[in-house]
Amino acid sequence: MLKRTFDIFFSLGWLIFFSPLMLAVFILVRWKLGRPVFFRQERPGLKGKPFYIWKFRSMTDERDAAGQLLPDEVRLTRFGKFLRATTLDEFPQMWNVLIGDMSVVGPRPLLMRYLPRYNAYQARRMEVRPGVTGWAQIKGRNALTWQEKFDLDVWYVDHQSFWLDLQIIFWSFFKVLARTGINAPDAATTEEFKGNAD
Repeated sequence: MLKRTFDIFFSLGWLIFFSPLMLAVFILVRWKLGRPVFFRQERPGLKGKPFYIWKFRSMTDERDAAGQLLPDEVRLTRFGKFLRATTLDEFPQMWNVLIGDMSVVGPRPLLMRYLPRYNAYQARRMEVRPGVTGWAQIKGRNALTWQEKFDLDVWYVDHQSFWLDLQIIFWSFFKVLARTGINAPDAATTEEFKGNAD
């Protein structure tokens, strides 16, 4: 109850305080990348229940001759990289927090197609609401291996507390300012999770 109450007041305050900045980002995305301004994608939430996450769009819709989207590293513009480096693209997720799809702190929501690839241990990350930031984000973000991310996510599930959440929020601001761990070594953001070796 305390966590949910905090989420409501934090996200509402965030959306109100940063509304001028979000309006400016909205205008810039519309000008530089066109429509749609928002990126909306289905993600697994608490207990794997699907919800739609909201972000500011950071990539173009460029396609090849066959109509397939080009790789992320091609479609991710300099402006898009700036949005991701500053996490401005993720500001709309506070709406997800406000309506209860997400929490301020928790394991980051991954892709729906990853669900059947998890083992029982990895699936434990969905025992709590996904978060805008989390233990894995302040420990390395996308520079971590998948196993390291899962280990950190499960550690958070087992040790979550209001005090820990406050620490994660505090250190998240420093991570954003430092702009570290934004990308995996060989990917525009992070490499695909392909499952576990037999």
